[in-house]
Amino acid sequence: MSMTASSIDLSFLKELGIAEMNSGAYCGEWLECSGSVLDVTSPATGEKIASVKQANAADYEKVAAAAHAAFLKWRELPAPLRGEYVRQIGEKMREFKDQLGKLVTWEMGKIYQEGLGEVQEAIDIADFAVGQSRMLYGLSMHSERPQHAMREQWHPLGVVGVISAFNFPSAVWAWNSMLAMICGDSTLWKPSSKTPLTAIAMTKVAVQVLEPLGLGAVLSLVIGRGSEVGELVLGDKRVPLVSATGSCSMGKHVAEKMASRYGRTILELGGNNAVVVMEDADLEMASRAIMFGAVGTAGQRCTSTRRVLVQKGVRDKLVKRLLELYGKVSIGNPLGDHLMGPMIDDGAVQDVLDSIAKVKEMGGEILCGGEKYQPEGCEGGSYMTPCIATAENHWQVVQDETFGPLLYIIEVDDLEDAIRVHNDVPQGLSSSIFTMNMRTAERFLAATGSDCGIANVNIGTSGAEIGGAFGGEKETGGGRESGSDSWKAYCRRQTNTVNWSAELPLAQGITFDLD
Repeated sequence: MSMTASSIDLSFLKELGIAEMNSGAYCGEWLECSGSVLDVTSPATGEKIASVKQANAADYEKVAAAAHAAFLKWRELPAPLRGEYVRQIGEKMREFKDQLGKLVTWEMGKIYQEGLGEVQEAIDIADFAVGQSRMLYGLSMHSERPQHAMREQWHPLGVVGVISAFNFPSAVWAWNSMLAMICGDSTLWKPSSKTPLTAIAMTKVAVQVLEPLGLGAVLSLVIGRGSEVGELVLGDKRVPLVSATGSCSMGKHVAEKMASRYGRTILELGGNNAVVVMEDADLEMASRAIMFGAVGTAGQRCTSTRRVLVQKGVRDKLVKRLLELYGKVSIGNPLGDHLMGPMIDDGAVQDVLDSIAKVKEMGGEILCGGEKYQPEGCEGGSYMTPCIATAENHWQVVQDETFGPLLYIIEVDDLEDAIRVHNDVPQGLSSSIFTMNMRTAERFLAATGSDCGIANVNIGTSGAEIGGAFGGEKETGGGRESGSDSWKAYCRRQTNTVNWSAELPLAQGITFDLD
């Protein structure tokens, strides 16, 4: 049975406060914006969901001013109290988890299970932040001077700009905003223009906690063109930190603009992630992990598996099993019972098709998939079949990450060859090795092994948990979000020295007496 927008229940839109026309700016109140109208369509069917009246420069100024004013008040609340309000926001997200998950699915295209999982990730980081609000630890240090005390503490930073991508339209904002809030910051969110409705809904849910306090602007939102509103965020000195998720070229621009005014960045950019499969690997486990990593979210995760570096002795067995698994992948409406939904739009499909053409030109073999696809009832959607191709790592098409369900099979001789090939790409986000040998696994995780920010053993490249710091090296940007001590990026560090003596000794034994 086919599914179209007219045949499924879209009542979740109304429950989340999504109207036919929506304001694109929030700063404690929803503004009457003056920008152009943005029509939002579902990649599942190509049908319009709703419209957004976008913000212009004047609207941005109102939002930025309100976000800064909210910061000045918010920073004075004790951190555990800020954590309590974050806890309440987490509870609100739990209350609307089903509706938010469906919206993520309908607007972005990932299947419903992944939509729910993304909202759960937002809830999880809220829970994490609650505990962290009582653990913004500094240091106590011994001074070389008698009767002096030294310590280090972390203070709120300011308004944090969050520029998020379409592929995780709720979780990435939560990674940043929940931690920023407990650190005493406000946030100014500029979401992708491809998924603005999720941003509106997440904001509407969260500010139910903050508006009664008169602090709704702690979670401010501005939707508009990147060339206009995005540039204003990057140039605004009231925004000392910008967390940006997107392509490597986008991240380079953000870094340059922020550096020009001595601003800080958290950059989460391209991945080009690889799974290494050794001859002693559990091939069934490896195959399933690779399939999920490459096919999940239609290959549009930052951590999606792009390359499989397989030892020659098991290459044929692994490829055979992957082809069997790929043959079972059902593609269709993401709110239906399928494993793969659409890509974000037709342009994204074409980008993958263009990469496949380049692979063929270089002599690569297409082992399966790589074609446009039209599920019944979703003829207006942006679908394609997931592709497996043989390739060589040095090809430019492999070096340049393709953001979609295109998986490269690359043979390697041994562990040393695998590590060399693995690291020989410009990006460095997520990596994985499948082996039953402890020495092999530890070699991959060592300083001379994977050069990525994430390195796994016997699990895939995608599906990171919120407890660890998330981010990568090289052209991935070097930023870290989510768990571990990522909270420190949202603070300013201060070193204190307190003299409680009756003397004024100088450090390093310096004498500077007038008498």
